[in-house]
Amino acid sequence: MALITFLSDFGTRDHYVAAVKAKILSINPGLRIIDISHEVNYFDIAHGSSLLSAVFRDFPKGTVHLVAVDSAGNNDRFLAISLEDHYFVGPDNGIFGLITEKNAQNSVLLQLPKVFSSSFPAKDILAPAAAKLASAASLNDLGTEIRDYKKMIPRISRASKKMISGHVVHVDHYGNLITNIKKLDFDILSKDKVYQLTFGRETMDKVHKSYFETEDGDCCVLFNQQGYLEISINKGNASELLGLEVDSPVNITFPE
Repeated sequence: MALITFLSDFGTRDHYVAAVKAKILSINPGLRIIDISHEVNYFDIAHGSSLLSAVFRDFPKGTVHLVAVDSAGNNDRFLAISLEDHYFVGPDNGIFGLITEKNAQNSVLLQLPKVFSSSFPAKDILAPAAAKLASAASLNDLGTEIRDYKKMIPRISRASKKMISGHVVHVDHYGNLITNIKKLDFDILSKDKVYQLTFGRETMDKVHKSYFETEDGDCCVLFNQQGYLEISINKGNASELLGLEVDSPVNITFPE
């Protein structure tokens, strides 16, 4: 049996997370469910996709990812898709186009009863689909194969010989600022060159290899495990102390 991960914007003060898990376990009590997060900003698929894309590849191939972000909106289309040898179930709201640049290996529109209405589709639609997939059902057992689904295109950094221009895409629990600037671009353009990093009122000329290279309270800039530039304050909250948030610009220039 495959693992099921669970990502939602439900929070943890109400019964919603437990209800979805109860539905899954009522179908197959032997399934294992791992929470990614339930603190996604309400209805924020950009935030949800950032969390999901950062971690889904760490799970074994064949894992089923139940994605319930903005899942009860004005949307009666729900999908099960395979991407990078993982399975995903969720609403057709564009989130799956944000987690990877690769195309789906297969995708189906989940089959619903002819007369069906639900105010809780994560429990009534997505949970049964995830449970069946994790119990060895195939995608085609769950619905009608489709060739296209709604995709939102992520904002990407812009790179030239003189500058890499990006922005903050996520602020984590510690206040660290994760950007969309890729290590690959930086490594190519910074080779044998001096450079300056500019964010807010700060300017730096060094990328660190770990947080431990800085003293408590100092600014640290490094590339994280996902290969994206991250700005932090050692033992501090970079977002609050630097006055930066999602969409704040971050630039790397290469003076000649």
